[in-house]
Amino acid sequence: MPAVELNSTAGSLAGKTLFITGASRGIGLAIALRAARDGANIAIAAKTSEAHPRLPGTIYTAAAEIEAAGGRALPLIVDVRDVDAIDRAVQATADTFGGIDILVNNASAISMTGTLATDPKRYDLMHQVNGRGTFMTSRACLPYLLKSDNPHVLMLSPPLDLAPHWFASHVAYSMAKYNMSLCVLGMAEEFRSQGVAFNALWPRTAIATSAIEFALTGSDSMRLCRRPEILADAAHAIFLKDARSFSGRFLIDDTFLFEEGVTDFSPYSVEPGRPLMPDFFVPASSPPPPGVVIGG
Repeated sequence: MPAVELNSTAGSLAGKTLFITGASRGIGLAIALRAARDGANIAIAAKTSEAHPRLPGTIYTAAAEIEAAGGRALPLIVDVRDVDAIDRAVQATADTFGGIDILVNNASAISMTGTLATDPKRYDLMHQVNGRGTFMTSRACLPYLLKSDNPHVLMLSPPLDLAPHWFASHVAYSMAKYNMSLCVLGMAEEFRSQGVAFNALWPRTAIATSAIEFALTGSDSMRLCRRPEILADAAHAIFLKDARSFSGRFLIDDTFLFEEGVTDFSPYSVEPGRPLMPDFFVPASSPPPPGVVIGG
């Protein structure tokens, strides 16, 4: 689907370099493709170098899509649990494109399990990928971001709403995911005077990705989802903001886009007209924009 035109955000990411973790498919790839249409450079930092039997997409197929969309692509095999691999990928990106302007911490691990059902291996995986991976990737990119004229770091992580019901059914996952948001809270303040923006972006609804279809919901529930492009358009608008003044925000995709001038959200729905499946972690204090119907 084409990008939605925004009333209050103008500009282009042409020539900018983005380092995106988990960009071989899904939301990360959608953000990459939106930037590629401007002529951006994209480093695809992800583990998938060979096709999964049930999850389409590798760093190489993503690179082909990015280049077909008008961008330049650098596929890099990166497990964000491996600090040496992160450092090598960041250096390769800077060597190839001359620097890094935008970091998207999208890579994430999920297990919606209760305490007794969460074994140590799964607990460690979520915390190493979500919290530690976000911190270490941000740390590795910062020397280059500090040289950019409008540097942005975006976490695909939720608002810091500590309502107990967000934790009760999956304590370990919620802790791990909120660690990404805590990086936003702290780093936005730490680097405010140096002009590096740190923001979080989160979907109001479930997003139709192959991973979600495979792991969580099934094809019937996919009809109640939105497409990843809603997050891609929101991310694009964030990256065009002045990094010195737009930082430390915890943004819900449709609320932010509504503020940017979008009034018709139906193109983002997998099946327009259906009530949408709500995502986790959206605060009750954040109502949907006019016309958006969320199911139970």
